[in-house]
Amino acid sequence: MSTQRVFVARLAGCAVFDPAGDRLGKVRDVVVIYRKDDPPRVVGLVVEIPGRRHVFLSIGRVTSIATGQVITTGLINVRRFQQRGGEVRVMVELLGRKVYFTDGSGEAVIEDVAIERNRLGEWDIGQLFLRKPKTSASPFAKGPTTFANWSDVLEQQTPGEAQSAEQLVATFSELKAADLANTLLDLPEDRLLEVAEELPDDRLADALEEMPEDDQVHILEALGDERAADILDAMEPDDAADVLAQLPEERLEELLDLMEPEEAEDVRALLKYGPDTAGGLMTSEPIVLSADATVAEALALIRRHELHPALAAAVFITLPPYETPTGRLLGTVHFQRMLRYPPHERLGAIIDDTVDPVPATASAAEVARLLASYNLVSLPVVDQAHRLVGAVSVDDVLDHLLPEDWRSHDGDDDSPAPVPTNTASIPRRR
Repeated sequence: MSTQRVFVARLAGCAVFDPAGDRLGKVRDVVVIYRKDDPPRVVGLVVEIPGRRHVFLSIGRVTSIATGQVITTGLINVRRFQQRGGEVRVMVELLGRKVYFTDGSGEAVIEDVAIERNRLGEWDIGQLFLRKPKTSASPFAKGPTTFANWSDVLEQQTPGEAQSAEQLVATFSELKAADLANTLLDLPEDRLLEVAEELPDDRLADALEEMPEDDQVHILEALGDERAADILDAMEPDDAADVLAQLPEERLEELLDLMEPEEAEDVRALLKYGPDTAGGLMTSEPIVLSADATVAEALALIRRHELHPALAAAVFITLPPYETPTGRLLGTVHFQRMLRYPPHERLGAIIDDTVDPVPATASAAEVARLLASYNLVSLPVVDQAHRLVGAVSVDDVLDHLLPEDWRSHDGDDDSPAPVPTNTASIPRRR
């Protein structure tokens, strides 16, 4: 039987299936244990199952591993994964670690780890993909790469020296924001903050928007004032306002003063409204156009990749000015309606006047009722003068109405299992 080899960084995020082809979750990490004279042995995988719970899947329950998928026997213990003494997580702890070549030829950083299945069917760490120090002074240059066996290197981390998080950040580059948030929160405290320091502002902002507010505040506070302000600038105004609302008044003002003036102004406007009102839930940056704008112009705006899908579902037509708070709201044009008309058609001619705006003081329950009653994904929000001040979307309302812990959705140990499993024969950890 030939040796099977899979690189862990490519395995992360791969789907996990049972023998019937039903998807159980996705791989988040590989767990190994060190051995004295042999390469570390793989003992299992960390798998994210529905509800964003991370569980342990014993390697003995894995029948096949490839770069695109993992096949199991279908038996998964749904208890939350807790790392035990002697266990090492490859993604979290090994990638980015400095090692030294045993032949004295220098040092390198682990960029990826290959796990290999031996002839006995057991999985061990095989080759390491390493990057040596760069030899050029150019800031764009990278060091040469090489492969090495586990026996060819030695870990000699200097006491107090932090492991590089650069490779771990690169590994996370393809994760969706919600998956990145969950992965970050699963890291040890020191590692989480180290990786947060390395993430670009917009990437970290996207992840923070998917976290519980307590975790958002904790991470921002740990990053320092200047970086925290940069992250808040990159967040959606409504999400930034939600975070800042958790802080003492004095601290809130300090961070607002450090933010870009235009971003801070939007956040200050949102902070004036109660958290359970349309004004407190809305975004202050919907798409606003004049009645003379054309269908082609509107479609070009909603195609922007950075625009949230719920906000791309409609544009709002107002009198000038066209930034919130705008002139008087004239109506809404939904993107489906735009598709039925030629590109040169004026938006003012196809306004949907059956959708009434909600006042900024409307309750979250009232907004939810209107969205459900009229099968909408967003609603315009107006002030007393009928000026558009923002738009509230269905995801904003769901965020508010769901339980505070909905993101983790741990539940009790005796709650129904979130994935199909033969509960009569749930395997032990080993």
